Amino acid sequence: MAEAPHVFEDPVTLMTGMWPTPLIKLRWISRNGAEAWAKLEFYNPFSKSTKDRPVWFMIEDALRRGVLREGGVFYEATSGNVGIAMASLANVLGLKFRAYLPKHAPRATEVILKVLGAEVVRTEYECISEEMVNKVKEEARRDGAVNLNQYINDCNFLAHLNHTARELDKQLKAVGKSPPKAIIAGVGTSGHSAAIAKHFREKYGDEAPAFVAVVPKERESIPGLRPLSTKPKWVSVIKPDKVVEVGTEDAVAGAVLVARTNGLFVGLSSGAVVAAYEAVKDELGAGTYALIFPDDGMKYVEIFDAWLRHRPDLLRKYADILASGVCREDEGSDG
Repeated sequence: MAEAPHVFEDPVTLMTGMWPTPLIKLRWISRNGAEAWAKLEFYNPFSKSTKDRPVWFMIEDALRRGVLREGGVFYEATSGNVGIAMASLANVLGLKFRAYLPKHAPRATEVILKVLGAEVVRTEYECISEEMVNKVKEEARRDGAVNLNQYINDCNFLAHLNHTARELDKQLKAVGKSPPKAIIAGVGTSGHSAAIAKHFREKYGDEAPAFVAVVPKERESIPGLRPLSTKPKWVSVIKPDKVVEVGTEDAVAGAVLVARTNGLFVGLSSGAVVAAYEAVKDELGAGTYALIFPDDGMKYVEIFDAWLRHRPDLLRKYADILASGVCREDEGSDG
């Protein structure tokens, strides 16, 4: 019998069976010789984010080594997507999960975690700091639970090195765009950004794309992104060619721009990547730019609502794009 396309017998094969996640040309912001191609990681089914990949790798590794067993309990410090992926896979694999959230984690994240049956502890930490991570690690040790620790667990990095990076390379190659001029990715744990940069650097050498790392401006908060001062593990080894600091306003504006031009409701870290693309494309010049969109915007509706209500001029800097209408086929760099 012929295999039915996209029909799955269990949730795990649903996740892996949807790889590679889509790559799409963002036509309205591809102009003046620069082409923007976005990898849509929100096509992962559990957290609607790129975090499904490393969470699966971390849990599978812990089960294989006997660190985690069926019926076991694990704790994690998370601001959202990792926790949602862990709660989902805990249900699938017969595990129990407790999520520790920073003080200002989106309310939607807490609700989703509770729907999934996770125990939720909202802490007083302003953000996920080394102190918070160590606190969760200590509570897990005290309670006989497991802490997978996404911030130092090499399965995080390897999931993206073995899958996300190779997918992106093959997809770009299929449309004659690999290696691109630059890869623009946000830095959180730095797992996906550093892994993709490593793959392309090792494969293409002197022709490797520039690795543009996107981080939040000092004293500003963008869900999923962390300043380099927090010393994300892998980006300290796979050093960026360029670092772009993005403010919350520009991240929101970038996400709204994508929604109003390409019809995709992306998250704030994706909006920050768009803002970084707009900031560097004139300096780096014509060519193909690969943008990594980690998640969708559904968890951040309260943030979008606040900005849209209080800042009606939010998209003023993109007025020329919004006024231009649908792009013509010849507006990209070579297609």
